[in-house]
Amino acid sequence: MEDTLLLDKRTQSLVEDYVPEGEILDGIVCFFSIFADSTRVRILSALAITEMCVTDISRVLDINQTTVSHQLRLLKNVGIVKSVRCGKVIFYSLKNDTVNDVLLKGVEFLGY
Repeated sequence: MEDTLLLDKRTQSLVEDYVPEGEILDGIVCFFSIFADSTRVRILSALAITEMCVTDISRVLDINQTTVSHQLRLLKNVGIVKSVRCGKVIFYSLKNDTVNDVLLKGVEFLGY
């Protein structure tokens, strides 16, 4: 028995064109995997308010400095946060507001 698609050709074409593949799919998965860790979400939420150094993030969020540094390095490597050195202190901030928009959409989706 032959499987018959119930979709019309136009809709099928739209789905085939819209669903990401390859490098785009990998990038989307990488981006959203950032939000799968509660420590990273807390750090990103704090950085959405103001730029901060590792010491301040650690104290305000009550997270070990080594953990904060590790997570910031990961976030910087994937291009979500940026850093600026001011003397001996490095300040971190969100690279753009899109990350904050995603966080806010998550809160909105959950109804909080």
